[in-house]
Amino acid sequence: MPMKETNNYLFVFGTLPDKDNEYGNYLSNNCTFHTRGKFKGNLYEIGENTGAIYQPNSGLFIYGDVFIMNNPDETLKILDEYEGFGENEEKPNLFTSEVIEVETDKGQIDWRIYLYNLRVNGLMLIISGKHQNQPPP
Repeated sequence: MPMKETNNYLFVFGTLPDKDNEYGNYLSNNCTFHTRGKFKGNLYEIGENTGAIYQPNSGLFIYGDVFIMNNPDETLKILDEYEGFGENEEKPNLFTSEVIEVETDKGQIDWRIYLYNLRVNGLMLIISGKHQNQPPP
C-alpha cells in the first residue's frame, strides 16, 4: 500500500500555474514543485479559466501539479484572493478551499485545492481533465 503523506501541499491546475500571470509567478517564487498528480472529478470551462468539481466516483480525472508551500498561511491568503474565496469575497464564493486526496507517482497525498463552488449547468465539460495550456499528464 502506498505511503500517505500529509504536509503543506497545494494542487494547482488550469491557468493558475502559468508563470505569465502574477499568481503563477508568485507560486514559482514561493512554492516548490513536488510532482504531477490527478484526482477523480469533472473539469469545466468557465470563461478563460477552469473549475474543478471533486467527484470520487467519477470515471474522469483532473490533472495538475502538486507544490509544497514554503509559507502556507501567506500563500493561501494570496490564492484566496485570486480564487475569490473568503469572508470578504462576493457570496457565494466562486471557489471553495478544500483538502482532498490526490494520486501521484509518489503515493497518495492530502492536498489543498480550490474547487468550483457554483452551478455547472450549461458549462462545457473538459473530458481531457486538463486546461489547454497544461502539459500532457
